[in-house]
Amino acid sequence: MSSTAFQVMKFGGSSVGSPRRLRQVVELIGRHAKQGPLAVVVSAMGDTTDWLLEAAALATAGELDTALTVVARIAHLAKTNAAALLPEQSAALAARVDTLLAPLQQLLQGISLTRECSPPSKERVLSFGERVSATLLAELLTAAGTPATFQDATKLLVTDDRFGAARVDVARTRERLQAAVGGWRASVPVIPGFIAATADGRVTTLGRNGSDYTAALVAQGIDAKEVTVWTDVLGLHTADPDIVSDAYPVAHLTHAEGLELAAVGVRMLHPRTMIPLIESGISLRIRNTMHPDHPGTLIDAIGSRDGQRPTCIATREDLALLGIEVRKLADQFQLGERVLAALREAQVTVWLSTQSANGQSIAVVVPRPDVARAQASLERELSQEQTRNEVEPLAIRQPVTLLTLVAEAMGHGVNVAGRFFSALGAVGVNVRASAQGASSRSISCVVDAADTAIAVRTTHAAFNLAHQQVSLFLLGRGTVGGQVLAQLRSQQALLKEKHGIALRVVGLADSRRALFDPAGLPLDGLEERLARVEPVDPEKRTLVPLLDELRRLPVPILVDCTAASGLESLYTAAFQRGIHVVGANKKPLALPWNDREALLGEARRHHVAYHYETTVASSLPVIDTLANLVRTGDTVRLITASLSGSLGFICNELAAGVPLSAAVHAARERGYTEPDPREDLSGTDVARKALILARELGLPLSLSDVALEPFVPAEPRPDTSVESFLQGLKALDAAYAERVARCRQSGTVLRYLARIDPSKVGTGTPVIRVGPVPVEVGHAAADLRGSESFVSFTTTRHSDYPLTVRGAGAGGAVTASGVLADILRISQTLRGR
Repeated sequence: MSSTAFQVMKFGGSSVGSPRRLRQVVELIGRHAKQGPLAVVVSAMGDTTDWLLEAAALATAGELDTALTVVARIAHLAKTNAAALLPEQSAALAARVDTLLAPLQQLLQGISLTRECSPPSKERVLSFGERVSATLLAELLTAAGTPATFQDATKLLVTDDRFGAARVDVARTRERLQAAVGGWRASVPVIPGFIAATADGRVTTLGRNGSDYTAALVAQGIDAKEVTVWTDVLGLHTADPDIVSDAYPVAHLTHAEGLELAAVGVRMLHPRTMIPLIESGISLRIRNTMHPDHPGTLIDAIGSRDGQRPTCIATREDLALLGIEVRKLADQFQLGERVLAALREAQVTVWLSTQSANGQSIAVVVPRPDVARAQASLERELSQEQTRNEVEPLAIRQPVTLLTLVAEAMGHGVNVAGRFFSALGAVGVNVRASAQGASSRSISCVVDAADTAIAVRTTHAAFNLAHQQVSLFLLGRGTVGGQVLAQLRSQQALLKEKHGIALRVVGLADSRRALFDPAGLPLDGLEERLARVEPVDPEKRTLVPLLDELRRLPVPILVDCTAASGLESLYTAAFQRGIHVVGANKKPLALPWNDREALLGEARRHHVAYHYETTVASSLPVIDTLANLVRTGDTVRLITASLSGSLGFICNELAAGVPLSAAVHAARERGYTEPDPREDLSGTDVARKALILARELGLPLSLSDVALEPFVPAEPRPDTSVESFLQGLKALDAAYAERVARCRQSGTVLRYLARIDPSKVGTGTPVIRVGPVPVEVGHAAADLRGSESFVSFTTTRHSDYPLTVRGAGAGGAVTASGVLADILRISQTLRGR
């Protein structure tokens, strides 16, 4: 191809729809015309085509005056745009517009008289938008110093007479273009897109994406080297930016990838546009008019050489899935062939069809507005005598979305389909049908319309991002919640860089306030920002609407760092929306057995995770260890545990001679206790933890089944304030000092322990005992330091030497690290690492 080969540029309606955009187009064409021969194809300005359709409909209804008002609207747009660029010639340009539109007014008058708009008449009406746009652009270019000439597309592009969907006579079109191109080097030819004509000169249109198709046909006919489509986006994106905020332009695609994307309905491409380019080896570039320095997307025969090239996710929405099934071997009925033929005869577009291996069932995806016509056609075809009793009733599911992955590299890798379906399954998206072509260049599936956003975002993150995005809605900004935010501030960048996980806090709430931003909340000063929010009565507010927003974000996780009651209903709402839950809150797990089982069942039913490791021993891996013992078939015979880091700390302080009141005060100051220390001192907190462990063994116990002895006896007035209660502890200082002294004399230390003995089930003896006990030196609990906790598992396999988990068991920072670990477990599971 010679170095003087033409370049073809196409400008869409938005690119010439306003004075600012039009000026940019004139400057772009002028700049590129200096670099080599150039041909320009242009669409109608702005919404002109829609207005022309409106005018035709009004004229057909006999409303000529209103139709002419629409023509005046079209004229005003054209005159305003042209006059803004060439004010000194505004009168002449206005007269030119009026002259161009005069035949349109006459045509509409004729339509209104006959009350009929035939297909040829409608084609003529629609042609005026491009004619006006191309004529004005040629004059504006010439006035700006770039010689340009209007070229009538109806004299260049030859079609048949299928008005509304004309087919191009490629050979005759090439003859005319070759004859015309010789005179195009002296001035830039400006060609109306979308329109053509039959061999005898009757106007036709090229249908959807008609101007792009015009540009491709012109390029093929004049042996151009490249077509550039100038539009209002930076190129073809990895996904719809309206759905995926992280979608980004793809730099380089192959022709085959472009054709695949066109076939599944990507707005900027159409198979008819791609085919002439593929046949002629011409590259296509998509660029942004307002960002002319951005390279956009290049589509050519080579494509990207990068093995890690991005994958495009395309969606086609507002579809319906039709399922047809027969009761006998389908080769008797040629099911697939008959179904597709019936739909073709009914002029119903089939976006996807997939048939079972034995041919007994077929699923087809069609536009939802065509469902009634498709259903009637299929029922008519399949109700014939020989098959009437062998066909199941037609199954219709709507609305659905067709989701497609497209990438040349997919055919060269392994487990692409596995990653695709695994990512969708991990967030609870049901795949209703699927198909993959022989080239392995694309894979498609059908999902419910309600799952479109989450399916697209999840798939995009799985295939296109160097990191796994995670969206966190944090409940509680107290000791634990505050520490979670602090750790996120310090670890966020490292987690993204080293582990490929991008944690983003999108919501923060306390008992009376809430903040939410799908784009993410800045972590610095977040607690103070929440404190400034107007409080709401807790009885009247609901967080469920925020869950509806959360579910649409990548890997949504509700993180409960509160000790609040009644949150099980919020958990359930989260599970039902495909939202994972990480909870440091013990109360949902201490519900009555049936309620607790229903809660966990809801999570399983919706395929989401519920992690609560920190409910028993902060960051210690107690629940996970127990679950692994049970899963691997071991039998747990006894669990002995010091499950309260706060009581462990208090016991150690007492042993060191610190008074009880001072020890409790110190534990509270360090964040070891619950907000109300009576939760710890009553033993209720430990009882809940012991109950959680017992239930992990499948024991259907309740809090009332726990034999509980408080560390500090319950006070007679439970409505006493926390501060008054702490002051009242001074009256117990002497008694506890004496108790510790007795332990010292007997060679023991005071500890607060839980004991779970499954062998007691059904004996009438409590399975769970919780209370203060003296333990001898040498016992695993005797040498616990500070706020340490420990859990000892005596099992069939660990009988002589019990399996022991030991470490820090209290404190906001420790618990927060466990919460963060649970969050990362979910993230890494979805990421496949």
